[in-house]
Amino acid sequence: MTSFVPPIYELGPDFYDEVPPAQFPQAILRYRNQSAAASVGLGALTPEQWQAHFWKFESLPQNIKAPLALRYHGHQFRSYNPDLGDGRGFLFAQLQAGSRLLDLGTKGSGRTPYSRGGDGRLTLKGAFREILATELLESYGVNTSKTFSVFETGEQLQRHDEPSPTRAAVLVRLGHSHIRFGTFQRLAFLNQPENIKKLLNYSVKHFYPALTPLTETELAAAFLREVSYAMAKTVAAWMMAGFVHGVLNTDNMNITGESFDYGPYRFLPTYDPAFTAAYFDQTGLYCYGRQPSAVLWNLHQLGNALQVAFPDLPVAEVLDDYGDAFNFETQRRLLLRLNLRNPLEEGAAIYDLNSELVAHLFQFLDQEKGLFEQTLYDLHSGAIPERLERSPQKELYQKESFKKLKETLSYFEAAETEKKQHPYLHTGKACSLIIDELESLWKPIAENDDWAPFEQKLEQIRSFRGLYG
Repeated sequence: MTSFVPPIYELGPDFYDEVPPAQFPQAILRYRNQSAAASVGLGALTPEQWQAHFWKFESLPQNIKAPLALRYHGHQFRSYNPDLGDGRGFLFAQLQAGSRLLDLGTKGSGRTPYSRGGDGRLTLKGAFREILATELLESYGVNTSKTFSVFETGEQLQRHDEPSPTRAAVLVRLGHSHIRFGTFQRLAFLNQPENIKKLLNYSVKHFYPALTPLTETELAAAFLREVSYAMAKTVAAWMMAGFVHGVLNTDNMNITGESFDYGPYRFLPTYDPAFTAAYFDQTGLYCYGRQPSAVLWNLHQLGNALQVAFPDLPVAEVLDDYGDAFNFETQRRLLLRLNLRNPLEEGAAIYDLNSELVAHLFQFLDQEKGLFEQTLYDLHSGAIPERLERSPQKELYQKESFKKLKETLSYFEAAETEKKQHPYLHTGKACSLIIDELESLWKPIAENDDWAPFEQKLEQIRSFRGLYG
C-alpha cells in the first residue's frame, strides 16, 4: 500500500511556516463531531487518542509532521492588508474522503509568525458560536465547514467584546480546502507569477480535477469561472438561510466555495436587507442584502491576482455570468427549502415562475415583517392550510398581502412526499438561532457550566438534517 503524503507539501515552504502548538493547562472536551470523524476514518479514536491529536496536536500517522501556519494576505473591508496569515490557527492534517481532499485546521491553537501581537487564543464563547453556526447551516443545506472538535483549555483571556476574563478553547474544523482568495493575493503582491501558477495547478489538481486537461492559457479562466459558480451557490444558500456572515473579507473566501470561519455572524430575525452582523461594520458593507455583491467584488480581486501570472485573463468577462448563476441558485435553493417542484417544461417559463416565487416571497416578508425562518418553515411544501393555522404567526396568512404569494405557490407541486410529512414540520415552530436565543443558550454555560440547553439545541438542529437538501 502506498503511503499517504499530505498534498500541501507539493507547494513547498514558500506557502507556510512550521509552528509549534500551544501547551494548554487543561483538556475539557466540550464537543466531538462523531459523524464528521467517521466520514474521514477517525471515528474509532479513543478519548485518549482524540485528546492527543486535537488538544495536544500530536500528528496523525502518515500525515503532516508539524503544524503549518499558512501564508496569505487579503482585503479587509476593502483595504489591502499584507500582514495577515494564520495568526491563531494552523493546518494540522489532510485527509482523503473518497475523491475529496479535506483539511483539519485549528482556531485558538497558539501564536504564529502572523499573530500580530495577539495571544493566538480563542474564547470558549467563540467556539460555542462556531459549533452552532456550522451545525445549523449544515441542517439548512449550506455548504459549510464542520466543527470537528472543541476542548476548553483552562486559560482565562482578556477580550474587549466579551466580559473578561473569559474562558478559552481550542477548536478544530474540517474543511474542503484552506486555500483562500488571499493566498493568491499574497503571491500577486510579492510578484511571484510562478508560485501563482504552482498554486493554481495545486488547486485544480485537488479541488477541480475536471479542469486538468486544459492548457495553461485556458486553465486560469476556467478555474476562476468554477470558483465564481461555487461562490454563487454558497451565497444563494446563505440568503435562503437568512444568514449574514459578517466579515466577507478576501481572506475569508475559500476557493471551493465552502463557507467557513464564523465570527460575528447573525441570522435574520425578520427580512431586512440592511441587517448587519458585525458591530464594527458601521457602513453596512457586509449587510445581508449586499452579500452577493461583496462576494463578486472579492472574486474580482482573485481574478486580479491571477492576472499577475496570466496577463491576458479576461476577468470581467469570466465573472459576467456570476449574476445569472446567483439568480439561478437562489431559485434552486428556495425550491429546496420549500420542497417544491416547478411543473412547467419550457426553460423560460420555468425561470419566470421561479422568479415570481422569489419576488413574491420577499415582498411579503418585507411588507409584513414576518419571522424569516418561521415563514419558510410554514410554507414548506406549499401553503398547506393546517400548517399555516398552527403557526405562531398565523394571522399574517389571513392578510391581503399573502394572496399573491399564495397564488404563486399554488402553481408548484411538492417535490418529495416523504419530506412533506417530516416530523419536524409537525412541531409548529421553526428552529432558528437569532441573537437573543444564542445569548440565552450561552448564559447557563457562563454562569453554571450548564451545557444541557446547548445539547438540547443541537438535538433540535440535527432533527431536520436532510430536509432542505
